[in-house]
Amino acid sequence: MALDTNGLLANDKQYLWHHLTQHKNFEHNDPLIIVGGKGMVVRDINGREYLDALSGGVWSVNVGFGEKRIVDAVSRQLMELCYFAGSAGTVPTIELAESVVSKMKGLSRVYLSPSGSEANEKAFKMVRQRAELKYRGQKHKILYRDRDYHGTTITALSAGGQEERRMQYGPYTPGFMKFEHCSCYRCPFGKQYGSCEIECARSVEDHILREGAESIGGVIVEPMTAGGGIIIPVKEYLPMVRAICDKYDVWLIIDEVVCGLGRTGKWFGYQHYDVVPDIVTTAKGLASSYAPLAATITTEEVFTAFVNEVSDTAAYFRDISTYGGCAGAAAAGVANIKVIEEDGLVENSRVMGAYLLDQLQDKVGLNRHVGEIRGLGLFAGVELVEDRQSKVPLHESKLMAIVGECLKNGVMIGRTNRSLPNQNNTLTLCPALIATRSDIDTIVDAIARGVHAVLGE
Repeated sequence: MALDTNGLLANDKQYLWHHLTQHKNFEHNDPLIIVGGKGMVVRDINGREYLDALSGGVWSVNVGFGEKRIVDAVSRQLMELCYFAGSAGTVPTIELAESVVSKMKGLSRVYLSPSGSEANEKAFKMVRQRAELKYRGQKHKILYRDRDYHGTTITALSAGGQEERRMQYGPYTPGFMKFEHCSCYRCPFGKQYGSCEIECARSVEDHILREGAESIGGVIVEPMTAGGGIIIPVKEYLPMVRAICDKYDVWLIIDEVVCGLGRTGKWFGYQHYDVVPDIVTTAKGLASSYAPLAATITTEEVFTAFVNEVSDTAAYFRDISTYGGCAGAAAAGVANIKVIEEDGLVENSRVMGAYLLDQLQDKVGLNRHVGEIRGLGLFAGVELVEDRQSKVPLHESKLMAIVGECLKNGVMIGRTNRSLPNQNNTLTLCPALIATRSDIDTIVDAIARGVHAVLGE
């Protein structure tokens, strides 16, 4: 059936409220409307195709578009049972829980919800309730890291280290405190890796002591900072943070909403550092966005903190998420993990990710405006600067222009988007885990051409 292009465009402008969009722009430009996708290619309403290096725009369609094995699994499940509240088990929720923890040594319990923001809210509630149950409310505060992002609700933003995402939405939930980021390129302590004492990790202890160890119940970090600039911590970082949390009886929460399910070349990003978190949150790639699905995954020790005498009516985790009971979403998660396993996509992410970094260095890295290229697996960033000596961040408008040039050449890439004051200067890439060498070549060539068109040599 032919699409009513003009009608859809008119109705989009009249009725739809787009995410992250200044709608004043639509007075002179049409919105992008995507109507189809297969593999890593999406098609817009005008029939133009784009190679999607963003896995659906927000780093989530890990196995690519049009994966029939997932679609069929969801269809079968919806006919059998579409939904039942999470206070009961269903076949796919049980299968999903077992499948997830089988990839996560040391973790054992899975609490389902529909979004990453909500998964993090569950983790925060666990910390707060534990404080009431065990510490008379004392250990209720949560530390979060500068430049990290943990979701879009008010409390998730309260733990968000991206000030431009937070501004105008206060006042925020009390009890959240920020500590320094872990970017070696822009070290907040003015040190260089190799001659430093990993002050970015030690700062966690400094903040715990400053606030009072008796008041801190949780620390939340992304294993690799995603939207804050694709920052990969040094190998000592997470083990040091884990040891500090152990020292002060603080739960370590790892936000794997972006990095989980193969994105970095392992099942989960934290697994590059040989640590076991107390709580892991994940979403996006958990069902590759074939259905809304997220999870808050804990150790048995965290779980048993809420297993108490039945007579104590307030001592269990009194939380519910309506769509955490969606059996179709759980079936999508189960099928998605099977696809990743059967097709060897975690390993492909590792191999193609290394190739992506090599090609970026060879074909983009020589430009004088490239400050640093960094990444892990199919997850990479190119930080752009006025010049390498000063490291002054390139203005966001220049990155917008480069993204636009890539789009003209049929490739969708991303950028740090109005998140960090005066530091939205990183191009971002997270192609689906099915990416081939040919796909990588096309992506890198488009970036090289875009950088040259906007910035010159």
